Amino acid sequence: MRLSGVIPPVCTPMTPEYEVDTASLVRLVDHLVDGGVDALFVLGSSSEVAYLTDAQRRTVLDTVVGHVGGQVPVLAGVIDMTTPRVLDHARVAAEAGASGLVATAPFYTRTHPEEIRTHFRTIARRAGLPLYAYDLPVSVHTKLSTGLVLELAAEGTLAGLKDSSGDDGGLRAVVMGRDALSGEAPFSVLTGSEVTVDSALWMGADGVVPGLGNVDPQGYVELYRCASQGDWEAARAEQERLVRLFEIVHVGGSRMGGSSSGLGAFKAALYLRGVIDCPVTALPQIPLSEDEVGRIGKLLAAAGLL
Repeated sequence: MRLSGVIPPVCTPMTPEYEVDTASLVRLVDHLVDGGVDALFVLGSSSEVAYLTDAQRRTVLDTVVGHVGGQVPVLAGVIDMTTPRVLDHARVAAEAGASGLVATAPFYTRTHPEEIRTHFRTIARRAGLPLYAYDLPVSVHTKLSTGLVLELAAEGTLAGLKDSSGDDGGLRAVVMGRDALSGEAPFSVLTGSEVTVDSALWMGADGVVPGLGNVDPQGYVELYRCASQGDWEAARAEQERLVRLFEIVHVGGSRMGGSSSGLGAFKAALYLRGVIDCPVTALPQIPLSEDEVGRIGKLLAAAGLL
């Protein structure tokens, strides 16, 4: 089956001591599943995977997979710099009961397409779980080319793509190329952009992996429903409401990095909505101020979420 629908990249709630807050994580999972999402993606960018220790990653996996109990698929990020490290994470994810894996290209050093090809083929061969490529050039220095993605899709190495590149033309090319494949394993094309979901679905994407979906899962479920029914005017209206809500990620402004501002905003919103106990983000991210959290509250109220 081709994975489709709304697949939020689950935030990782933390205690004031920077440990995984499993009680809040369980409430967040319930908030998402009750909101009607189709699957969950843990240990991605919105999960602060780059900031978590291996032990914290395992805690997140065990907590989410155990609590979901098969209600929806759980994809596990196995993101790391090199193939051997990714394989270690893949083994742990498989042991925890993950439904599939999500990996970026190798990073830290720049890699050749042949090295990227070997990376994904090795993971798929050894892990024994469906593998989804995560196109995230802003972090891994490498844009996955359309030709490489489609080659790996055609041979069955990749089960899908999460495209967070911001390249709408590239996304369209992958959709068109995927649709031209015949007789091959299903391949899912998922957009990682919160603010252009309606256009991605109109182009033929199968679903969305929205960080903002942590805050408003029902909104993205409604957007996907409208698009699936061909009601593009209603889809556009819901998308524009979510675009206005997405302004929360800019509240931190220029005094902090984009990760601090964006992930801090998602967690502040979840805190204000009573889903998690503490909005702290992992070190060395800069925390939002009380005034900034208050501004996020006003944006939530304007979106009908408070």
